[in-house]
Amino acid sequence: MIVVTGATGNIGRPLTQALVEAGEQVTAVSRHAATVPDGVRHVTADLAEPSSLATALDGAKALFLLLSGDLHSPGAKPTDIIDLAAARGVRRVVLLSSQGVATRPLGASRVAMRAVEDALRASGMDWVLLRPGGFASNAFAWAESVRRRGTAAAPFGDVGVPVVDPADIAEVAAACLVDELHSGAVYELTGPEVITPRQQAEVIAEALGSPIRFHELTRDEAKAGMVQAVPAELADDTLDIIAAPNPDELRISPDVERVIGHAPRPFGDWVARNVAAFR
Repeated sequence: MIVVTGATGNIGRPLTQALVEAGEQVTAVSRHAATVPDGVRHVTADLAEPSSLATALDGAKALFLLLSGDLHSPGAKPTDIIDLAAARGVRRVVLLSSQGVATRPLGASRVAMRAVEDALRASGMDWVLLRPGGFASNAFAWAESVRRRGTAAAPFGDVGVPVVDPADIAEVAAACLVDELHSGAVYELTGPEVITPRQQAEVIAEALGSPIRFHELTRDEAKAGMVQAVPAELADDTLDIIAAPNPDELRISPDVERVIGHAPRPFGDWVARNVAAFR
């Protein structure tokens, strides 16, 4: 049995499907009731309460651990999940970490994630660390404004990073969950190209066949929107990166292709699969 947390999200959903197609038994974990593929066991749990995950881990050999932003807030104890997995007999954990653990190690949220990484390394379980940069799916934030007003807004419109397709993260995670050859690996996951927010809007507009007006937000405007969903420290960390990515954050990593045998998907591929959200 393989347990997938965040199973209804942009990574967890394709990961669950990939594992099913590979013939694995899967337990899908989400905070709320959800529809999952046929044959998949679903468990409702809130990772902010690690004990709620205990039932899902019964009989599990491997765990994909995706921590939401609120687990980096003061008082959260995500390392308790690592302890629980080890106590329940889980043999392998694939942790969705962050590129910033290596490139911005002093940021508050990066320090918190490093603590989870360190706990996993010391747990006695097999482990793999996945460290993606920015996600192509962050463009979903524009879906409503594109549909209603034909506009997209973001800060630092002409500063790009090599955003990664969540489908590639899912495919890498699936390989790492089922193949022990990846044990002890740290993979940095990026897309194949540096692309700016303005260029992303242009790709979406081309797929729609209609123009999109791009509006550049100030940093303060962007942060005000972000803190509705994530802690202020995480918002600041993210804004620091997208305002002035350093050379390591601009590097195109070979790790996606190294693990799954094909080049990472460009942003246009993600748009082609998700264009209906913008119509």
